[in-house]
Amino acid sequence: MPRAGLASSSVTEAGAALAEEVGFSRLSMGLLAERLGIKPPSLYKHVDGMADLAHRIGVLAMTELADAIHDAIQGRAGRDALDSGARAMRIWVREHPGRYASGNAAEITGPDDPLIAAANRVMDSWGAMLHGYRIEPSQQIHALRMLRSQLHGFVTLETASGSQVLTDIDESFDWIVGFIDRGLQVPTPEMRSP
Repeated sequence: MPRAGLASSSVTEAGAALAEEVGFSRLSMGLLAERLGIKPPSLYKHVDGMADLAHRIGVLAMTELADAIHDAIQGRAGRDALDSGARAMRIWVREHPGRYASGNAAEITGPDDPLIAAANRVMDSWGAMLHGYRIEPSQQIHALRMLRSQLHGFVTLETASGSQVLTDIDESFDWIVGFIDRGLQVPTPEMRSP
């Protein structure tokens, strides 16, 4: 019988919190069981194992990130939306590096995987931001991939303390967002909407 008060959702939340504390790469079923005050086999009543736990944390992470970006760009357009969304992503990842790592490590399990819907919500928010740049719909996927690559790379390096150059990191972030903005404002002919 599962322990009272524990459910898949509460185990996932506890795992996400622990991933923030110790780092996603160090998260384990044994460590989580210890944190919850139960024996490791008891966790298997709520999750199917470490891969399932990581996947559930990944879905949670992508859902939270989508909400943060969506809320930040709501009612904004162009550079204002880009800047607000990028800052929201940066802040969320800095506050939740363990969750973010799990979201990037989680693998899609099939066509009905909730991770797909959560990741699509992130991309839909960025896609809404791109409307202000009048990019041809067939070219938006390329713009989205560029945007994700730039922001993901920056925040991943920042949270891993990979940006230890003496230049102010906030200045670098502003420079990158400005660079993205200028690139999106001057699309190649095939990128322009009629």
